[in-house]
Amino acid sequence: MIAILCRYGELFLKGGNRHIFLRTLVDNVRALVRGLPGAKVSAPHGRVIVSVPDEARVEACSRLERVFGLVSISPAASVPADIEAICAAAVVEAQAAVARDPALARSFKIEAHRSDKLFPLQSHAIACRAGDAVALATKIPVDVHQPALRVGIEVATGGAHVFAERRPAPGGLPVGVSGRALLLLSGGIDSPVAGWLAAKRGLDLEALTFHSPPFTGEKSKDKVISLARHLARWQAVSTLWVAPFTEAQKRLREAGPAELAVVLYRRMMVRVADRLCQRAACGAIVTGENLGQVASQTLTNMRNIEVASGHLILRPLLTYDKVETTALARRLGTYEISALPYEDCCSLFVPAHPATAARLSDVERAEANLDVAKEADQIAEQAERIVL
Repeated sequence: MIAILCRYGELFLKGGNRHIFLRTLVDNVRALVRGLPGAKVSAPHGRVIVSVPDEARVEACSRLERVFGLVSISPAASVPADIEAICAAAVVEAQAAVARDPALARSFKIEAHRSDKLFPLQSHAIACRAGDAVALATKIPVDVHQPALRVGIEVATGGAHVFAERRPAPGGLPVGVSGRALLLLSGGIDSPVAGWLAAKRGLDLEALTFHSPPFTGEKSKDKVISLARHLARWQAVSTLWVAPFTEAQKRLREAGPAELAVVLYRRMMVRVADRLCQRAACGAIVTGENLGQVASQTLTNMRNIEVASGHLILRPLLTYDKVETTALARRLGTYEISALPYEDCCSLFVPAHPATAARLSDVERAEANLDVAKEADQIAEQAERIVL
């Protein structure tokens, strides 16, 4: 068995509520490693520790790197709280790290921490003893200022953990501690990234997409499902709603001037989202909107869209430029899916010159030609629910 040390960051700042955040984090970790044979999760002071068989190390680390609330993880050797065993483990971990990456052989440093104050050696003495052992066995020079390799030692009550690898995790807050929200998810680049950022701040998300057959085919729908499933690997989205939008989109296009179409579409979308928020007990709507990126994303148009909703609308990407959003999408692994050449309903029936500063009175006059509340009710009722 190996132990994977999971470090959390912001949770330390939560004062009297820290136990709630930590309990949610541990539950999320357990959910993500469920199915790995022999996996066990514990939460000693300041750490979450996942114990798995050696053969599950790679898969367990891959999963834990996607847990919001964790800032880094380290697969570690678990040894008795004995200095000889600690030194031997430090040598093995250093040699294994250099075998994975020979460039680390330039220099090393031992970083020791003793939380068990009954252990006979203090942290500095532990580091010196282990450093001597590693230097003798590997011939790697010591550099305490800018080492290429850092070997960590944590001595706690009942045992010690030794590691030479630190993998980044996303940080943020555990999914679920900030409540629930509904993500408006399209097949584009922006909305999956917005959902990921919302989950990073602790929101438990369901997602809603709009499908307009026959103008958008099954591949467009499958593309959004693939994005939702990818976000589910981060525990960011649990359910996807697929709402039919064809007939409503046609009626909205005919209800008023062509330049208002985009604003009319978006207002209907947030109305449908309102209905599903009530059904799914979500307290907010999350969108991938970005200030000034397209015609519907001016201050005036976003305000006109927002007043049609009864819920708070969150826009994690509001100040991002496209380069920043695309870079994050590549990092998350959603870009390759978003780049597939299948358009969604947001690109349908868009006029050549959409209004960038629509007047609310004009928008409401166009909507007066329809029973928009009834339209929204029908779309929400017909939405297909996909559990991810």
